[in-house]
Amino acid sequence: MRFRPLLCTALGLVFLSGCAQMKSTAQVARTFDQDVAFMRKHTDVIVLRGADGASVAVTPTWQGRVMTSAISGDGEGFGWINDELIQSGETREHINPYGGEDRFWMGPEGGQFAIFFKKGDPFDLTHWQTPACIDTAAWRATSQNEREVTFRHEAKLVNYSGEVLETRIDRTVRLVSPADAAQALGVALGPGVRGVGFESENRLTNAGTRPWTKDAGLLSIWILGMFKHSPETTVIAPYHPGPIDQLGPVVNDAYFGKVPADRLRIEGGVVLFRGDGQCRSKIGLSPQRSKPVVGSYDAARNVLTIVQYSRPPGARDYVNSMWQMQDNPYGGDVVNSYNDGPPSPGAKPLGPFYELETSSPAAMLAPGAALIHTHRTIHFTGPVDQLDAICRKVLGVELAKARW
Repeated sequence: MRFRPLLCTALGLVFLSGCAQMKSTAQVARTFDQDVAFMRKHTDVIVLRGADGASVAVTPTWQGRVMTSAISGDGEGFGWINDELIQSGETREHINPYGGEDRFWMGPEGGQFAIFFKKGDPFDLTHWQTPACIDTAAWRATSQNEREVTFRHEAKLVNYSGEVLETRIDRTVRLVSPADAAQALGVALGPGVRGVGFESENRLTNAGTRPWTKDAGLLSIWILGMFKHSPETTVIAPYHPGPIDQLGPVVNDAYFGKVPADRLRIEGGVVLFRGDGQCRSKIGLSPQRSKPVVGSYDAARNVLTIVQYSRPPGARDYVNSMWQMQDNPYGGDVVNSYNDGPPSPGAKPLGPFYELETSSPAAMLAPGAALIHTHRTIHFTGPVDQLDAICRKVLGVELAKARW
C-alpha cells in the first residue's frame, strides 16, 4: 500500500477510509442535442460534427473541455454533465466540477511541488484549491472549423516550494472518425459497429525565462474524462506483466483505502475495476506497468469506450500528487480510473460517474520549450460479438470476462 489519504485528491471531497455504497441512482437520459440546448442556457458551446453525424460539444468557458459526445445528435451523450452545478450559476470553493469527457488539468496536486496548495499550508481540504486556470477561467478560441477547435490560455502558477512557473497552454479538440480510430488501434470494424471519436492535443509551454528543473518542481498535463456510469460498467486496464521486484505492484489501489476485493480483479494481463458509481474508489498504474491504452465496457448500454494516449518511449518521471511531503515526487502513476460514490453512508455522491485519466511525463522544459500530451477517446456500440473482437485485440480481454 502506497498511501491511504482521507481526502479525494482528484475531487477534493472528504473520504472516510473504506467504501460507502449506495443504491443505483437514475440518470436523466437526454439526447446530445438536448444536452447542448441545456448547456447553452448557461454557457457558450461549440459543436463539432462529422459527415456521419458524430457530434462533440466543447465549451471555451470551462477551459475548452469536451462536455459530451454522441454517435448522432439525436443519440444519447456519453459524457457526465453536472446539471445541478450548472443550473445553480454559482462558483464553488475549492473546485467546480462541471463534468465533461475530456478536461485539462495539471499536476502535481500535493507534495512539495504542489500547485493546489500555497507554501506552508497544511495538506487538507480547507486549504486545497484548484488553480483558476483549470477550474473557472475561460479560454479563448484561436481557430475553429467544423471538425476541430483550438484554444490558448496563459497562466502563472506558484508551487508549494515558491517556484514561479509561467505557462502557455494550447489545446486542440478534433473529431476522429471511427475508421481512423480503428486504424490507429489496429482493428477492423464490423458492419454493425458505429462510433464517435475525438482527441485533445495539449501543449504545455514554458513561457518564462527560467528552465523548469526537478529540484524546483515540474508540471504535468493531466487529462480526466467523466462518463455516465451504470450497474454493469467495468474499467479495463491492460498492464505489462512481470515480477513485482522488478516492475513494482501491478496496480495502486490504495488511494482512498484499499479497493474491496469484489470491485477489483487482476487476471490475464488486465486490471478489471468496477465503474458503477456506487463506491468511491480509485486505481492507478505506474510507468512500468501501464500500456498506452485503457478502456471500459458498459454492458447496460452496450458501449465499449477506449482511451488511447501518447507515451514517450522510456519516460519514467511522472509527478506524484500525494497530499504530503514526498520522498519520491516523480514516482506518480500514468493511468488512473476513479469510481464515484457517497463519501460516507447516506451522503450524497458528487455524481455519480466514473473516470478514465491519463497523464504526461513531468515537463522538464527550457524557456520556450513545450511538451505535448494527446488523449483520444472512442466510443463504439454494435453487435456484442463485434465489440468483443475489438476488446480482445485492443484491451486483451473478452467482454464476457469484463463483467461482475
